[in-house]
Order: sequence, then C-alpha cells, then structure tokens
Amino acid sequence: MQIRDKVVVVTGGGNGIGRALSLRFAAEGARLVVVADVDEDNGFNVVQQIERGRGAFFACNVADEEQIRFLFETVGEMNGGIDIFCSNAGIGVAGGPEAEDDLWIRSWNVNVMAHVYAARHALPQMLKRKEGYFVQTVSAAGLLTQIGSAPYSVTKHAALAFAEWLSITYGEQGIRVSALCPQGVRTNMLMKAEFAGGAFLLDTAIEPEQVADAVVQGIAEEKFLILPHPEVAKYFQNKANDYERWLRGMRKLQKTTEIMGKSADSPHGPQ
Repeated sequence: MQIRDKVVVVTGGGNGIGRALSLRFAAEGARLVVVADVDEDNGFNVVQQIERGRGAFFACNVADEEQIRFLFETVGEMNGGIDIFCSNAGIGVAGGPEAEDDLWIRSWNVNVMAHVYAARHALPQMLKRKEGYFVQTVSAAGLLTQIGSAPYSVTKHAALAFAEWLSITYGEQGIRVSALCPQGVRTNMLMKAEFAGGAFLLDTAIEPEQVADAVVQGIAEEKFLILPHPEVAKYFQNKANDYERWLRGMRKLQKTTEIMGKSADSPHGPQ
C-alpha cells in the first residue's frame, strides 16, 4: 500500500515512535494524519509540525473502547474512512507474578485490548471497501521476551498472536497487517528505564525516525514482520531452532543484567 493520499491514524502519536511515524506519514504525502494520544500538549505539538489541514489531534485513551469507537466514527465519517491504523500506544511495567493486578490489567488493556478495539471498529468499514491496513507496534519482546517484565512480555506475545490472526483471517479480503517489532528505541520508555532489565538495549538502541523509515518500507512491501533491528530475525530463528539453548542464553543474559544493575546501584557506579 502507498501512503500518499491516505487517511492515517497513529495512537500514542505524541511521543517517541508514534511522533516519528506521524511526521513521516505526513512527509510521505498522507491526506490526513490523525495524532491520537492522552498527552494533549505533545499531541498538538506534533500536529503543528504538519502542514495545515493535513494533521489533526484526537484525545484518546486506547484502553477505553468507547473512545476508540468515537475516534473511528468521527474520523471515518468525516474523511470517508480510515486507510491505515497504527495501533502504536503501549506501556511497560516492571515485575513478574508479584506485580499488582492493576499493572497486569493496565498492561493488558493498553498492549492488547487496544488492538482488539481498533480491529473491532475498523474492520466493518475496511472489509466493505476490501482494503485497509493495520500497523501494530508489538516489540521484539513479542517474538522473544523482555527481561525484568512479565506483564510486558506476556502482553506483547498476545499482541503478536492477534496480529497473526488478523492477517490469516482477513488477508484474502484485502486487509493488510504489519507487526512492528523493534528492539531498543530511544524513547521515554527505554531512556527512563520504565521497567527493569532494559538497560542492555541502550547500546544498540536506534532513533524513532529509523523505526519510521522501516515502517514506511514495510507498508510499501506489505510485509507482516517489520524489523528495524535486522538481528532480531536471527534471534527469533535461534529461538525456533533450539528452544532449550535459547532459554539458557536468556538466563545468562538475565544474570548479566542483574550484575549490571547491582553495580550501577553501588556508590561508585558501574564497575
């Protein structure tokens, strides 16, 4: 699919990857880029950087189905439908089974149900037109795992599974799906270490604009997996080829990150 002259919605569009996607879609000639976010200040700031009349802000909490429904009704009816929906908003929290229920539930609602709500309200219109595109920001954690965060790992695996299901079920009816699976990206989530275990990703972290480059190419090629970090494909293959070896390697990596964390917490800093 080509982006030019399309109506595009980007959730979490006020920051990080979402911001880069919004600006890049506008640069690619999208007819309208709708920046949807709970962060109104940054959302409006992104729209101000888009040519007048081709950008709009929509306050939206993606974990609330009624707000998603209202977004589709408003944007869709005013513009003859939504062509590309980038379900990009996501959160990361620390912990394992001991994490509070509200953190698990919030992770599930934002990282999984937001994709479900988007599909629920977009599909009827897209299927009628026999054309539509979902770009779902999943993360390499959906293919691999995330050390230090069970809620993030679990919900990102679920998000990938839903993207696969959509592609399989509706691919022959004109619906295209891409799962965006970057590793470390220099966004607030990584730079502020919103969950433990992510520090090792800083060394290979890329800029959000590089992710946007990969997405534009992926949409043009209608690829399911968009991997801004090409090495993730190798890691995924290693996991599939020898699961036990991969698990052992991840345990070693976890131990290394734990040592790094203790060192960083010492009064002398990393040793």
